[in-house]
Amino acid sequence: MPKITFHKGGQIIEGEVRPHTNLVVRAGIKQFPYPHLDYECGMGKCSKCMCKVLKGAEHLAEPNWKEKQMLGERLGDGYRLACQIWIEHDVELSQEAHERVS
Repeated sequence: MPKITFHKGGQIIEGEVRPHTNLVVRAGIKQFPYPHLDYECGMGKCSKCMCKVLKGAEHLAEPNWKEKQMLGERLGDGYRLACQIWIEHDVELSQEAHERVS
């Protein structure tokens, strides 16, 4: 089972999810990492779920057109939209306030 390490508000939250899990879907049904993950639309339109991938980026699918449109150059800095990624392997994500870009 993939291990998720999630940095938020100076805390580190860890847990496991089933393979092929989307964290925004899990949060929406009150499973890990709810309520720690910020998210809103779940469709790649608002970027509220933007996270920086600290480890495990090599195991994620390439960014889709929604991520390219919403994140632009931030993709090169390791940012992804949590609503658009499906977890198959261990990953470490950060959603710290200083990383947020409106």
